[in-house]
Amino acid sequence: MRPDGEVPLIDLAPARHGDRTARLTVARAIDEACREIGFFAVRGHGVPDGLVEGLRRRAHEFFALPLPDKLKARHPVAGTNRGYHPVGGEALATANDDVAPPDLKEFFHVGPVDVTGAAYYTAPAGRRHFEPNFWPGAPAGFEEAATSYYRTMSRLVVSLMRLAALALDVDEAFFDDKVDRSIGTMRLNYYPAQATAPRPGQLRAGAHTDYGAFTVLSGEDVPGGLQVRARDGRWIDVPTSPTTFVVNIGDLLMRWTNDRWLSNMHRVVNPPAAAGSGAARLSIAFFSHPNYDTLIECLPSQGRARHASVLSGDYRDLKYAKTGLLGAGTR
Repeated sequence: MRPDGEVPLIDLAPARHGDRTARLTVARAIDEACREIGFFAVRGHGVPDGLVEGLRRRAHEFFALPLPDKLKARHPVAGTNRGYHPVGGEALATANDDVAPPDLKEFFHVGPVDVTGAAYYTAPAGRRHFEPNFWPGAPAGFEEAATSYYRTMSRLVVSLMRLAALALDVDEAFFDDKVDRSIGTMRLNYYPAQATAPRPGQLRAGAHTDYGAFTVLSGEDVPGGLQVRARDGRWIDVPTSPTTFVVNIGDLLMRWTNDRWLSNMHRVVNPPAAAGSGAARLSIAFFSHPNYDTLIECLPSQGRARHASVLSGDYRDLKYAKTGLLGAGTR
């Protein structure tokens, strides 16, 4: 048995290459992790290391640019969840109605990359969720690397949602038409070295839950990293690396499971003062979020509903409004 609060490592290769029995075995491991702590790490996911490293290299190059150059990639409409956002523009804890100083991070926000002229995307509701991406002029290859990574993560999420369906005793393809036109986003989060001491209560990213379905994180094993809250209230360090992804569930997947699975609080802590200028950190978070018109309600296999039904897009807009990002109905 794992120590209490430990984040398990799950090999997805048997599910990718095996039969239904193999997929069920992996699905049970995911179910156990999501019941206990809401987090797990994955290997054997099939994502090429070179794809991950290519985006990470260009992200490091982008965040190393002088601030005036990075600000050229800031969306002209303040608060839009596309393009560059400088340090101090967000406090994630406010999404969970907490009061906290701004987070000590800067980030680059990428939305869906395969948007067509179909009414789903171009109708008023669609336009509000499918704002065009806003790309930087440098470094070379940034847009291409981010686009390839986004598409690859989208495919990985479909595989994870099929395993989730097996774990939750619904048809394996149950979620397919609920995530095929996702409003998911990707953030390249950069946590600069801290030349001065943070304000009281100020973190790299305040304690929060994620909003949608699965989040897939490519991180770095450097000081000042990810922590998740165990059920007894302790904060547990989560080992991260670029190509062994950390996966957690968001609020809407918890609602779908009727709280069987835990959308758990997590945060990014500050590096020890002794770490000094060498403690900058980059993470790439892919936030899968169901199609904006998907009604999120308790799955038939999960008993009597504990939550009211909610539209996927409406729920994210509510959370975005609390953190200062623009959502549907704001333009």
